[in-house]
Amino acid sequence: MNQSAVQRAGPSSADIHLRLDRLPMCWPIWLIVGQLSFAFFLELYDLFMIGYISPGVVHSGILTATTRGLFGLTGVASFVAALFAGLSIGTLSSGYLADRLGRRRLFLAAVLWFGLFEAVMAAQRTALGLNAVHFIVGIGLGVEMVTIDTYIAEIVPAQVRGRAYAFNQTIGFAAVPVVAFLAWFLVPKTVFGLAGWRWVVLLGASGALAAFGVGLSLPESPRWLAARGRLAEADRVVERLERRVARITGPLPGVADAAHSPPRNTSTGRFADIWRGPFRSRTIMLVTFNIFQTVGFFGFANWAPTLLIARGMTIVHSLKYLSLIALAAPVGPLLGLLFADRFERKHLIMLSAALVAALGLVFGDARSAVLVIVTGVGITLCENILSFSYHTYQAEIYPTPIRAKAVSFVYAWSRISAMFSAFIIARVLRLAGVGGVFVLIAAAMAVVVGVIGIFGPRSLGVSVEGVAADGAGPETDRTPPLAEHEGGRQAQNGMVTPAVNRFEPYE
Repeated sequence: MNQSAVQRAGPSSADIHLRLDRLPMCWPIWLIVGQLSFAFFLELYDLFMIGYISPGVVHSGILTATTRGLFGLTGVASFVAALFAGLSIGTLSSGYLADRLGRRRLFLAAVLWFGLFEAVMAAQRTALGLNAVHFIVGIGLGVEMVTIDTYIAEIVPAQVRGRAYAFNQTIGFAAVPVVAFLAWFLVPKTVFGLAGWRWVVLLGASGALAAFGVGLSLPESPRWLAARGRLAEADRVVERLERRVARITGPLPGVADAAHSPPRNTSTGRFADIWRGPFRSRTIMLVTFNIFQTVGFFGFANWAPTLLIARGMTIVHSLKYLSLIALAAPVGPLLGLLFADRFERKHLIMLSAALVAALGLVFGDARSAVLVIVTGVGITLCENILSFSYHTYQAEIYPTPIRAKAVSFVYAWSRISAMFSAFIIARVLRLAGVGGVFVLIAAAMAVVVGVIGIFGPRSLGVSVEGVAADGAGPETDRTPPLAEHEGGRQAQNGMVTPAVNRFEPYE
């Protein structure tokens, strides 16, 4: 089917998917990813801010470092749990809302929501008020993160999807050194009568409002429009994107003929669809994965300053060391730009999780500043490679009609896990010390390696509409051949060269 024939007959959902997947990756598409990434930067700023400002909030007398009872409401654990409780609700609701309202509209609403309420949080002076507003902030963050993941999967050509997520996470994780150094500079001080931790929060709120302005020029997801039957609108969005890309790259590659694609699956786009066919095992796998990866990821990110202080370090020294460690945060996904689309996503997830477990055990027993920094940098690099890999993975193994619902459901379990694991880590810290916390983290990462290794399907280089569209389960999933035209070559030995993928639709 050539483009002139498409124009005479009118666009179809298949045409929209094919035209998006054949686009060369150049700055108009990178710009869309960059706009989303700016908001992701502010989101991670807030998520990682918890660990860096907690010593200051404790010093202000609002919270305590440890928790009385398992679910005490005045400790740092309650501050962490409040955010993740809100994240759980926001994440669970985002799938339904994204399908009803669209990716763009929901994204903008979420950014505005958490920016406004984060400013309110900076004014709180009681544990109850701080935790209540942090819960509300979390709702907006939960909605935003799922919407970003879904949108990137739907706008970026399949052959560079891994690199797009790596770029997104490179920008996002640049927030970690920013918030670390701001905390190191501001938290021990009082500036214009306000405690330094409040300034760290206010700076994040102002950035979120700027991200809202940047996001106003985003287009709606063409795949979502096509899935909703709004084909004319989807066609206009893709056509504008094609014109912008063609001005840079010259004439675009032809659209592959979809006439010989495998039989189409059918989907109502309902939540029940994530429990049917090959998606049932994937949903169970990702729920388990998200419950345990969160223990390792946020166990280190949110608790590292408190753990170092528990070792006898001062606030200033612990924040200094963690600020140096934080410089490595964007490096992991930045390196991912070199290899994200060359190796299977599941293998990257397994390797990085295993390394987090090993390095965490060393960090937990480290006594010298050099060993703390070196192992902390290693953990940070591996965690952030893990992060961009699984964000790509969980969005790309579901097709458009159920993607937002599926991702919101499985990802919500990471939020629920983080909420309860905050209290569990606080309890382990009191009973078993810092070393016990890192044994817990290592055990959680071992579960991650096992569940992804055994049940995870392959997904490298496959169109988001074609991952297991034939109904194959995890044991039989294989990366389908890439198209023979436009210089494409079949994936070999876990590596792939850029190409246009065969279209295997799911509608």
